[in-house]
Amino acid sequence: MKLFGRQITLFRPRSIKIRKVVQIFFFVLIGFISINHTLAESGKGIAFLSDASLHALCPFGGVVTIYQYATVGTFVQKIHESSFALMVIGFVLALLFGPVFCGWVCPLGSVQEFFSGIGRKLFKRRFNRILPAKLDRVLRYTRYVVLAWVVYMTAASGTLIFSDYDPYFALFNLWSSELAIGGVIVLAVTLALSLVMERPWCKYACPYGAVLGISNLFRVFKIKRQESTCIACGACSKRCPMNIPVDTQKVVRDHQCISCLECTSEAVCPVADTVNYSTGGVK
Repeated sequence: MKLFGRQITLFRPRSIKIRKVVQIFFFVLIGFISINHTLAESGKGIAFLSDASLHALCPFGGVVTIYQYATVGTFVQKIHESSFALMVIGFVLALLFGPVFCGWVCPLGSVQEFFSGIGRKLFKRRFNRILPAKLDRVLRYTRYVVLAWVVYMTAASGTLIFSDYDPYFALFNLWSSELAIGGVIVLAVTLALSLVMERPWCKYACPYGAVLGISNLFRVFKIKRQESTCIACGACSKRCPMNIPVDTQKVVRDHQCISCLECTSEAVCPVADTVNYSTGGVK
């Protein structure tokens, strides 16, 4: 934004290590709530948190129940009002800051990054190179096919059919009777692929990521690269967990950006004020 004719960046952390702290916090929080919900079914756990469940905490649940809510006035089975509220909050944040839920909050995204860290050490230069570039570009749109299928099948059946295949749901239900074999298989494939590439589920299959990714086209705060100071080192593109060629763009409007800020001057770019997260113009 501009104040007295000068561009003001949204915030300028010395490091994006705070993102790791936030990711760990939400992973532990969701894990605790899920375990407590399972314990509460047998009379154990913390009573006032017993009603909290993964369905109640999932903003995508609000997305898949929109049709039934608009036509019948009720929610899809197992979906709570909290999911609807979280969906609205997620949309507002995305319109302002982009898909920050994907880059800062989603536990499944965090787990994929952890496995990719291991894979990068194991496979070194071979990491992230198993798919041809052309095939990769095409596959990045398959998550919109998954989104269309999930929304249609949920509207047609009135049930959360996706929960049987959702790796996020499986990750936090490994100890629960609600665990579905389909979800375990998808989770196992996702984690295995994470050892050879970055965020495979997010890139190619996540329906909620597909929804939030659209916000990159018109969000208020954007990631921008100043060509006048860029030294073309490619550091920003190498750090991007979604493998977006940031060093070739003035403004990152890629539908796969997750607003993690790992490409910014505060995190990796060696030149100050070259890759910024702001509403100001590009020089």
